[in-house]
Amino acid sequence: MEYRIEHDTLGEVKVPADKYWGAQTQRSKENFPIGNETMPTEIIKAFAILKKSAAKANSDLGLMEQKKAEAIEYAAVQIIEGKLDEHFPLVVWQTGSGTQSNMNMNEVIAHVGNKWLKEQGSELTLHPNDDVNKSQSSNDTYPTAMHIAEVLKLEDVLLPALRQLKQTFKTKMEAFADIVKIGRTHLQDATPLTLGQEISGWHRMLEKSESMIESSLPYLKELAIGGTAVGTGLNAHPEFSERVCQEVSNYTGKDFVSAKNKFHALTSHDETVYAHGALKGLAADLMKIANDVRWLASGPRCGIGEITIPANEPGSSIMPGKVNPTQSEAVTMVVAQVMGNDAAIGFAASQGNFELNVFKPVIAYNFLQSCELLADSMLSFDERCAQGIEPNLEQIDKYLNDSLMLVTALNPHIGYENAAKIAKKAFADNATLKDTAIELGLLTAEEFDQYVNPKEMTHPK
Repeated sequence: MEYRIEHDTLGEVKVPADKYWGAQTQRSKENFPIGNETMPTEIIKAFAILKKSAAKANSDLGLMEQKKAEAIEYAAVQIIEGKLDEHFPLVVWQTGSGTQSNMNMNEVIAHVGNKWLKEQGSELTLHPNDDVNKSQSSNDTYPTAMHIAEVLKLEDVLLPALRQLKQTFKTKMEAFADIVKIGRTHLQDATPLTLGQEISGWHRMLEKSESMIESSLPYLKELAIGGTAVGTGLNAHPEFSERVCQEVSNYTGKDFVSAKNKFHALTSHDETVYAHGALKGLAADLMKIANDVRWLASGPRCGIGEITIPANEPGSSIMPGKVNPTQSEAVTMVVAQVMGNDAAIGFAASQGNFELNVFKPVIAYNFLQSCELLADSMLSFDERCAQGIEPNLEQIDKYLNDSLMLVTALNPHIGYENAAKIAKKAFADNATLKDTAIELGLLTAEEFDQYVNPKEMTHPK
């Protein structure tokens, strides 16, 4: 392998000749051979958006030559478009402030920007710290990039996936509005409802999760940039933060604002904890929905079998003809991971000391992973399972007519104890509720038919 020599304040470092990073990136690559989890591409893109915006702000404030700002913008756009991904090799398990990823970004932008300046015939050169990192510190750039990445991931990836699944459930609840089935509580028979009503509960879960996630976004849209090292804004122009936030907003189409208190913004990540809490709520609902679906579709002959779901692949390597609820299983495994991520994020966010929290990369990594997994699993579940849910009318009618809990409709007419007497005797005799009520002399056949109407029980007056 061919190398070139780069240097930093500690001395010279050999860097692969075909890579655009510099000495500090190389040192991090060598000093942290931990795991295979590289810094998320969403963070890399967010950093590039930030550097582009910071250069524009510095130029507009008269703190940087316009040509240098243009060079930084040129390089940043290459990164945003994913053309330079191979030049960001650092792992999550590095310094907890994300300093080395900030420097990785600064070094790559300087390298690419300097090549561009040379092609433009300019004698100007970019320095990773003096120019690309001007008016900034890793301590305010990393949390800023975190928030940018989190907002983009929530608004552009997670929420659209949620809304797609929500729409499918809306369609199903309307289509199945008149299919009366038996309800279940405590895994036991309960009073009737419609299949549409049952699915409406799933729809409302997603509707509320959507609202709760949306409520977290204004907090994430507060950016730490301008706080520099400890929150005082040392070495940054008083207008720098507001200008950068405006530039980021203009580029992304999101309404980012300068954090009200930079001392808080550097050392606390309660906004991310709150937002991920909403994701955990979504995960909890998805666990319930996926479990309901696989229970209701269980069988085909020895389970509940009230609905059918698509057969996507053979379900067993030994049992021919078996079809498993694999999409539900994938969703529930994602939920397990998200629950674990939430514990990691909550603990990491609790570890801020004095003016800085140094668990930032693991917080960002887990948050973005949760978004990705939840979005992907919802889209897959929607396309390969939810859209194909259909009622098994024969099985639904069988359970409805066999259920003893229809006796509940008799409570207002003959009292709870007499109704319970009918249910217990019918169960013991393996008889119908109607025949038992008549045998006990508590009701006539006409009265029973008048009082026990499953359809009316789903919409009591």
